[in-house]
Amino acid sequence: MIGTIRKHSKVLWAIIITIVIITFVFWGSQPSKTTDRGRTPGYLGSISGVPIKLEDYYNAEREVALGYYFNYGEFPGDEAKRVGFDVGRETYIRLFILHKLEELDIHVSDETVTQKAGEIMRMVGRGTPAPFAAFEKNVLNAHGLSALDFTRWVRNELGRQQLVNAVAAAGRLVTPQEARVLYERENEELATEAVFFSATNYLSTVTVSPEGVNQFWTNQMSRYRLPERVQVRYVAFDVSNYLAQAEADLMKTNLTELVEGNYARLGTNLYREAKTPEEAKAKIRADIIKEVAGLSARRDANNFANVLDDKKSTPPRIDDLDKLAAEQKLTVKVSAPFDAEEGPKEMVVLASFIKESFKRTPEDLFAGPLGGRDAAYVIALDKRLPSEIPPLESIREKVTADFKFSQAVLAAHRAGESLALALTNGLAAGKKFTSLCVAAGAIPVPLPPVSLSTRAVPEIEEHVSLYQYKQAAFTTQAGKSSGFITTADGGFVLFVRDRLPLELAKMTKDLPAFINAVRATRQNEAYSDWFRREADRALRETPLYQQQRPQPGAPAKK
Repeated sequence: MIGTIRKHSKVLWAIIITIVIITFVFWGSQPSKTTDRGRTPGYLGSISGVPIKLEDYYNAEREVALGYYFNYGEFPGDEAKRVGFDVGRETYIRLFILHKLEELDIHVSDETVTQKAGEIMRMVGRGTPAPFAAFEKNVLNAHGLSALDFTRWVRNELGRQQLVNAVAAAGRLVTPQEARVLYERENEELATEAVFFSATNYLSTVTVSPEGVNQFWTNQMSRYRLPERVQVRYVAFDVSNYLAQAEADLMKTNLTELVEGNYARLGTNLYREAKTPEEAKAKIRADIIKEVAGLSARRDANNFANVLDDKKSTPPRIDDLDKLAAEQKLTVKVSAPFDAEEGPKEMVVLASFIKESFKRTPEDLFAGPLGGRDAAYVIALDKRLPSEIPPLESIREKVTADFKFSQAVLAAHRAGESLALALTNGLAAGKKFTSLCVAAGAIPVPLPPVSLSTRAVPEIEEHVSLYQYKQAAFTTQAGKSSGFITTADGGFVLFVRDRLPLELAKMTKDLPAFINAVRATRQNEAYSDWFRREADRALRETPLYQQQRPQPGAPAKK
């Protein structure tokens, strides 16, 4: 059933639009106030037996928000949740760190804090110190934070860095001799050649017979099972129909100021394809207009859903949607069947659209408004299709193509295994790799040198993953060939021609930075090991350890 709360929301749309316009100045879609003083967590638990104070929890929560802002340029909100960032979890981790700073008596001087704060303001101002008063008003205060929160975060971040250095000091013990061995291992290059076997080169050799296709179908039938699907009827309120009015409304406000405010915050970070500031600002302007147009589209979809809720039959019928759409001169469309994993292919929708579509029943036919990239939707369940294996005749063309490809892969495997055997025997008899390949009708491909530290070789990666190739190369002796190594669409055989000597001058130049990188990596590993061990003990008596978060209004445990 379409929620009754929506019926009372009509008067809010003008207010919401105004709020959205204003929040574009303050860092996009503004999350709820970080301090959230109207909320009182329930049971907070204790860290290493020390009860957590409510004030300490809130302070740590504010520091988490600031840390996220300085890492990602925005405060944690829906996008942070989408990628798995949990403010509650991070707050308890922050509390643990702060507890350790106190336990280990780690303190940071006021002078150091002031110096670091100045560096941060220069970063905010992109090289020129940003006025702190403006930063305090437009960033901190706008998100329920204060200058004291910022200073405390700076102090504790510096303390956290000292903590890392203290607990992971052993990780920095790397001798030059050890670093040299590691450098040589990581940077020694191999000169290799390879023969690649692709199924596409063997497709023309495959004979397709009805018996072969039928047998393949019988063996692989489960691959073609269709999941449960639904079809929905829907009315779309396209955002494009509202763009002109949104632009006209925004022109009555200070649209230019909104664009400039967003550009000052984002620069070209969000629009990396923009080549000039003007292009970036044009994209920001278009996004602001589209955002407001989207609210108008959702408003009309909301109004339509309200009327549908009032006029629907008892029990509801699918043609209730058709009748109302006809009255309002709107078009009803029917989606192609879609599953819960992929969603509809003819439109880009939010996860809620798919979820609500699958929740519909004959007694609860309608849902909306539901969001999409380019429209707001009101939907009705048209039909539900159970999971099934379609008859072979309905998908024979696809099954035949799959059968043909599988046979081509097997042919590629046979050719690769035959070459690998010929190379093993021929190289052992003193014959040359190239001549053996020519005799077998194979074409060897010379490739750029590769080392364990190599990050990209397009000539290899167009055939096989670089990781798989390096794994094969570095387990094959110089002057030898590998066995045949299979891939999803064929495989390859490689020949290690030689191990190339390192350039002494380059190694001498690179070693200092390499030593620092090794030390940093080991320090991080040592800190991570310490953190897991200590946090596991310290946080046992917290909702975090029990996979719970403080819930608003939850009673404290006795």
